[in-house]
Amino acid sequence: MSPSVPASADDPRLVQAVQHLNALLVPGETLVAYAVQRRLFAILHRRILVAATTGRLIQIHRGIFGGYSPVDMRWQDIESAHLRVGIFGADLTISSRGRQDLASTEQSIGAIGTPGLRKEQAEQVYRAAQSQEQSWREKRRVRDLDELRAKSGGIQFGSGGSAPTATGGGGTASDDPLARLQRAKEMLAGGLITDSEYESIKAKIVDRM
Repeated sequence: MSPSVPASADDPRLVQAVQHLNALLVPGETLVAYAVQRRLFAILHRRILVAATTGRLIQIHRGIFGGYSPVDMRWQDIESAHLRVGIFGADLTISSRGRQDLASTEQSIGAIGTPGLRKEQAEQVYRAAQSQEQSWREKRRVRDLDELRAKSGGIQFGSGGSAPTATGGGGTASDDPLARLQRAKEMLAGGLITDSEYESIKAKIVDRM
């Protein structure tokens, strides 16, 4: 269920901001959660709104004399989500991986940070971002394992993080064994594979050298 629009008695301008946010959604995209900056943190500018949808994170800056300036980050580009809750508000920072996929021509955004958000709202956006971060991290892990398996002569990875097993067939390596071994080390350091998976990959690569 999409989050409800705040009552007009609260702030009619925020109602307009959320309505504008909904107007930005593409077909099939839904609003999951949003958070509004507290007035204390918006003395020199109008309050910022940040939202999590099913496809991206959107931050909306409202102009002093009207209008809106949205900035967004796709969930597949997210690197990490951080939330710091203080006495007067919560600071939410979403960092990107610093690179886009090959099919994208968009400029990479380093991070989207919003200070002084309403705490409960910020926690809802943070939970949505954390869920997306974990989901895409697992998707990248599976993709990288598949690529490494193809380059290492058919290593089969079991579900649930079980150790890989060798499959039949004598596919030839498409690149240098040392490069594949270095890639496996990077995946281990990044938490994409377990120690047992790394050892099995290393043994397979060395065996084919």
